Amino acid sequence: MTLEGAERIDEFMNEAKVFFLATVDGDKPKNRPLGFHLLKDGKLYFAVGNFKDVYKQMEANPYVEIVALVETDFLRYYGKAVFEETYDFADAIVEGNDFLKGIYNDETGYKLAIFHLEEATAEIRDITGKINESYNF
Repeated sequence: MTLEGAERIDEFMNEAKVFFLATVDGDKPKNRPLGFHLLKDGKLYFAVGNFKDVYKQMEANPYVEIVALVETDFLRYYGKAVFEETYDFADAIVEGNDFLKGIYNDETGYKLAIFHLEEATAEIRDITGKINESYNF
C-alpha cells in the first residue's frame, strides 16, 4: 500500500464515519456497518469480533469489500483480508477504549481480531460510477 493511497482512503473513511463490510456466507452476500479503522505505519487496519459470524465468514473466504459514502462520492475498497497472527495489537486498542473493554475482556473471552487488506484495490467513484481515484495495494 502506498502511503499516499492509504492516507487518502483513511481521510475518506474518517469523513464517512461509518462504512460497510461485505463478506460471503456460503453463497449469500452479507453486509454490516463498521466504524473502526486505523492507519498505522502506512497500513489500514480494521477489526471484528472473533466470536462473530463475520469472522467465521472471513476465515472461510477472505475476499471482502468495504464501501463508504461521502455526499455523492463512494469508496470501494476490496481485497483479501489478512488477520494479525497475535492479539497484541488488538489488546492495545481495547485497552484504550472503555466501550471495547466492556466487550473484549477475560470474563467474556471475546477477542478483537485485527485485519488489513492485501491484493487490494481502492476506488473513489462519483454517483455515476465514474472512477475519480484508484489505488492498488
